[in-house]
Amino acid sequence: MDALLTAFVSAFLAEWGDKTQLIVVMLAATTRRPAQVLIGLTLAAILGNAVSALLGVYVANMITIRAMTLMTALALLFAGGSGLIRRREPKPATNRLPVVTAFILCLAASLGDRTHFLTFALAGRFDSAPLAAAGASAGVFLACVPAALLGDRLATTVPVRAIRYVGAGIFLIAGFITAVKALQLA
Repeated sequence: MDALLTAFVSAFLAEWGDKTQLIVVMLAATTRRPAQVLIGLTLAAILGNAVSALLGVYVANMITIRAMTLMTALALLFAGGSGLIRRREPKPATNRLPVVTAFILCLAASLGDRTHFLTFALAGRFDSAPLAAAGASAGVFLACVPAALLGDRLATTVPVRAIRYVGAGIFLIAGFITAVKALQLA
């Protein structure tokens, strides 16, 4: 259960103002089909997070608990640091096939991003790929629902920048605490 909840909260915070959310805003605004955009996003999130979680468990079986805890600390610190970097708005895409377009763009944008790195580390740390992948996918989906429903109005309706900076701060503090605890393990 720890893997599910931790991955959910981590992915939810990591996605605010991230490339994936910006892509969902752009696609929802241009296609006017938020449900289809969310379907494509969901499929991309499930696939990407499942692969990340499986790889995390695979790697965790080859390293010590101390190394896995340090990797988790690095993932949290990376998520916090990248949360402080401003993202550029993506260019408008085609109006055709919103499910396929959302799937391809969201999957490509999220490959190797902080959500996948967190999912990788948390799945390995808690030794639960299914729960980490499910939690992260749900977190990504829930963070992007307002983006799909509000479209271009997201930035004026929701304090995205403030949420992003608060999330970055939480990740940095959690990463620092995790790193200190990892170094104390005997």
